[in-house]
Amino acid sequence: MGGYLHDFLEELIEFRRDIHRNPELSFQEFQTTEKIAHRLRDAGLRPVYLPGYTGVRVDIGEGPIAAAFRADIDALPVQEQTGLAYSSQTPGVMHACGHDIHLTVMLGVALLLDAMNKTKPLGATIRVIFQPSEEQQPGGALEVIRAGWLKDVPRAFALHCDPKVDVGKIGTRIGAITSASDTVRIRLDGHGGHTSRPHLTEDLIFAMSQIAVNVPAVLSRRTDVRSGVLVVWGQIEAGVAPNAIPATGFMAGTMRCLDADAWYKAGQMLDEVVEQVAAPYGLSVSLEHERGVPPVVNTEAETTLIENAARAELGEDSVILVEQSMGGEDFSWMLQEVPGTMVRLGTRAQGGETFDLHQGDYNPQEEAIGNGVRVMVAAALRSIALETA
Repeated sequence: MGGYLHDFLEELIEFRRDIHRNPELSFQEFQTTEKIAHRLRDAGLRPVYLPGYTGVRVDIGEGPIAAAFRADIDALPVQEQTGLAYSSQTPGVMHACGHDIHLTVMLGVALLLDAMNKTKPLGATIRVIFQPSEEQQPGGALEVIRAGWLKDVPRAFALHCDPKVDVGKIGTRIGAITSASDTVRIRLDGHGGHTSRPHLTEDLIFAMSQIAVNVPAVLSRRTDVRSGVLVVWGQIEAGVAPNAIPATGFMAGTMRCLDADAWYKAGQMLDEVVEQVAAPYGLSVSLEHERGVPPVVNTEAETTLIENAARAELGEDSVILVEQSMGGEDFSWMLQEVPGTMVRLGTRAQGGETFDLHQGDYNPQEEAIGNGVRVMVAAALRSIALETA
């Protein structure tokens, strides 16, 4: 594999820098899609566009599909602060979550497997999916599924940059590795009044405080604590004066959960709990509960497969157990359809700075690209061996 990868690695780094320089938001990845498709066509491959949307897929080899490999391609509404020579040229938009690394790794997987297939047929098909709009819930993965791109796929793999894991290592976990994520918005309406006479009106601020505190508390007592149901408010707005009870208020937050079954149950329960907590105060309550994504639940067989692939390529000590993330990730929808796993790709320089995702200073080490390609190609070859045994 090393000789093939060496031929592509410099090009892949330049490709990533071009993508990083020209980021595009969710479902607006027109140039990004075209650049990927153009490079695939240059290799003699036949990319297929996602009907009605941005995004593209390509099949390498012939025969039954052995695995699908997914990359997300959208950027974030974040202003870049890295000072890199190839910093974003689009004000207020940046690849601050590493999707430029993800798509470059998977482009490398497609090109490397194609080169190997031309030398000696793989004996099966590997599908590489470049998916739009991971950052916009419920996510572009649903459009990939609706397009039938997972039909006859026996397993699926994805990776995500991890700024807390050193380059040369990957992080894995069997079971839930990310959380379900919903958005909750609540509007409350009353008559308003004077703070000296709260008994003559609905005390909207007090009611909002009860919702903020008691809704998470009630849910924590009506769901299994091991499922990790978490409601956190990020926005509360009401009032303009210290002695006036406002007539309207707005609050919003997220509900997260590490168990798919508990996510469904808690989602059904949430609306009821909000209504019950607000009921004693006589306010009109309008609740918008936006279902997001389920948790990414890694299956044991596929996680073991990619761990073995990583150890073979990067060394016996290259695989570490990572903590569960309470962030959402729409690869979870794909794993509702087929077994699979998402791994964390180390992007931190050894002894270097630990960045955070979704921040303007995130600067992953480009060495991670070659590591990601090696691990994913090795996982593809092991998947082919399973299907052709």
